Amino acid sequence: MTKKRSLKERLDAGPVICAEGFLFEIEKRGYMSSGEFVPMVSLDHPEALENLHRDFQHAGSDIVQAFTYNGHREKMRVIGKENLLEPLNRSALKIAKKVATSPLGEEQNLMAGNISNSNIWKQGDKKAQLEVEKIFSEMVGWAVDEGADILIGETFYYAEEAYTALKVMKKAGLPSVITIAPYGQNIMRDKISILDTCKELEQRGGDVVGMNCHRGPNTMMPYLKEIRKVLKCHVAGLPITYRTTEDHPTFFNLPDNNGCSCHSPHETTFPTALDPMQCNRYEIGQFAKEAFDIGINYLGVCCGANPMLIREVAEAVGLKVPASKYRENMENHYMFGKNKRIPKHIKDYRNKA
Repeated sequence: MTKKRSLKERLDAGPVICAEGFLFEIEKRGYMSSGEFVPMVSLDHPEALENLHRDFQHAGSDIVQAFTYNGHREKMRVIGKENLLEPLNRSALKIAKKVATSPLGEEQNLMAGNISNSNIWKQGDKKAQLEVEKIFSEMVGWAVDEGADILIGETFYYAEEAYTALKVMKKAGLPSVITIAPYGQNIMRDKISILDTCKELEQRGGDVVGMNCHRGPNTMMPYLKEIRKVLKCHVAGLPITYRTTEDHPTFFNLPDNNGCSCHSPHETTFPTALDPMQCNRYEIGQFAKEAFDIGINYLGVCCGANPMLIREVAEAVGLKVPASKYRENMENHYMFGKNKRIPKHIKDYRNKA
């Protein structure tokens, strides 16, 4: 096993791939309740979580991110399972560590501890803000105990909450990745601009600063271009996999204009009826290449991610990963291929198929 490089060493040398999007993918695999989105899978079905980590690893993810998103004290209170908070976190961290230390290549992956938006942060409410800081501190403490190599703070829509998350992560002394997820008004909820928030996060010591979640490639890229021009640190870009638009910059209020005959019983297509708005693999690959070409080396996919799309990100920036062995090969398709053994009468019928 070769010496394990730090996050900065890897980023300085080229692209680093991070798979996110566990909430949606675990729900699709049948191990989580949509809407509630609590990662009980690490306790209820640890083998399913390990399998997803390994699938993402096989697809090229260099970072094994512990699935503790929404696994914080307040969320556990909401569902009446606060007593399972620490066991859930430690189980998720142990699973991630197990996968990271048994890589498919010669170098170990990086294991990341994870904190995220608390959903109880309130501007001007010191009591709520102190509670959030406590939530972050205990989760970071468990991550350090379980041997995390880096820490990821993600999906913040309040700038001040992101600053607090970074403060807590910096105290741990581990490399810190911090990404924000502004809502559809294209500004943080405490009225700080996206660019100014990222500039401040860099000034406060973020090793990697950028954006994740809420926005698809089309509505995230314009901001990433601005961020990359101004920041000196490494930048992160991890969009959702849905076709957000200028009129609907996030996936929370995306309309279904694709002839849906049975609409979601909820007010919106989010989160259970987004399927028709899914980007194809080429759109995700195009995003990754464009981001990499402007100097963004920390790349991945958030909600809507699956191993195939992570492979597409990796290959778009010139990496060959274990899953590359199984990328598409249309040459041998029975109707659309060009293999000489494919009968002419079959190929000639493809426009009528």
